[in-house]
Amino acid sequence: MGDLEQVLDTLAGRQQASVEDLLAFAAIPSVSAQAQHAPDIQRAADWLAARLRQAGLETVEQWPTGGHPAVYAEWLGAPGAPTILVYGHYDVQPPDPEDRWRTPPFTPTVQGERVYGRGVSDDKGPLLIAVQVADAYLHTLGRLPLNVKFLFEGEEEVGSAHLPALVTERRERLAADFVLSADGGMWSAETPSLTVSARGLAALEFTVRGPAKDLHSGRHGGSLQNPLHALADLVAGLHTPDGRVAVDGFYDGVTERTAEEREATRQLPFTDEGYLAQTGAPEVYGETGYSTLERQWDRPTLELNGLWGGYTGEGSKTVLPSEAHAKVTCRLVPGQDPARIPGLIEAHLRRHLPPGVTLDVQPSDHGARAYQLPTGHPGRRVAREVLEAVYGRPPLEVGMGGSIPVLETFSEVLGVDTVFFSFAVGDEDIHAPNEFFRLPRIQEGQQAWARYWMTLAELRGATASREARAYD
Repeated sequence: MGDLEQVLDTLAGRQQASVEDLLAFAAIPSVSAQAQHAPDIQRAADWLAARLRQAGLETVEQWPTGGHPAVYAEWLGAPGAPTILVYGHYDVQPPDPEDRWRTPPFTPTVQGERVYGRGVSDDKGPLLIAVQVADAYLHTLGRLPLNVKFLFEGEEEVGSAHLPALVTERRERLAADFVLSADGGMWSAETPSLTVSARGLAALEFTVRGPAKDLHSGRHGGSLQNPLHALADLVAGLHTPDGRVAVDGFYDGVTERTAEEREATRQLPFTDEGYLAQTGAPEVYGETGYSTLERQWDRPTLELNGLWGGYTGEGSKTVLPSEAHAKVTCRLVPGQDPARIPGLIEAHLRRHLPPGVTLDVQPSDHGARAYQLPTGHPGRRVAREVLEAVYGRPPLEVGMGGSIPVLETFSEVLGVDTVFFSFAVGDEDIHAPNEFFRLPRIQEGQQAWARYWMTLAELRGATASREARAYD
């Protein structure tokens, strides 16, 4: 029996233990956006560090940042072999609204072939697959087929604000041929796919202020501007009737895809009817002239993520509120600068600000450029080969509508590209109530990661290094 077959047999015999790993990890409410969960973030980092040591990795460290710690581990016992940096994140989104969950969000629950819980798909299940594969190699063969470094952060869900400084500070320790990301996700559970692009991100929050305090709407209504009315006007003016963003300069630098590229997208096994059934929406909507997938992968967007102000409790309260608020995120495509977009939006809001109110804009302190994996990258070729071996057919190459801010950091600071290799699926309700992860994906992902490392190891020594830098 060959080395790979021994490792795969070990993994197959550990399926229940692999599920139990995920149940324990996902039970830790490592919500990075909420200060009260800071102890839970630390507890999750400690759990992950202990699991890496259990896997047989002797070098395991926690690296402090200006926020939550990163967990680092390495195995560098394969001289002349390629070196990869495995990336993932152990923090999760808030579970709100908790009353929409069918099971408690931090009591991960197995139902049939799914496990439900916050973070099981994004990113604790996919992250653990890489750790479990390292465990199987080290306890079966006593070695990995290549050099592996692990970097798991605790702030991805809040924009990875402290990671650029950490990567810059530790660039020598993190040097690798490329990054293999456990974060991301496949397009479909039925169709193997390889994500080769991701949109960028820009974000801001703005507040409209009227009177100095809340006022009685009967006495003062009609005499003063209502900040909620003003906010509604501003929000309505952010898009044109045909779904385009109405902000001057927003599309500067955006180029149209070629006819061949657009046709390739149209040939994918996707229908609007199936998408509506998945989302529960009554109809598709968006920028005129583009398909649903093109709007999700290839066109920039401006979305409202939150609107609030005034009285929102039970019953009626006749109040004219003093303030109204909105949160906005933009998904960006190649050619757009995330540092420039918030300023364009602020200028638009100020030009269209109704009388009787003031405006305060707070740009986010993080953003990300759009990302595209080069066509000839060796990690991309290996991923295609491995996915075909696992699933019996070549994977579709697809885009990602979301953003992973650290990709730009890896490219600019370390000079490396990132290959997405997550076995989460885009329909698993990440960031929403009832997030789930398909249990069969654990075994499929383990098989694929084990094969990936062995296949890449065949590009040994200088050949691997030259190929990693000679892609087109």
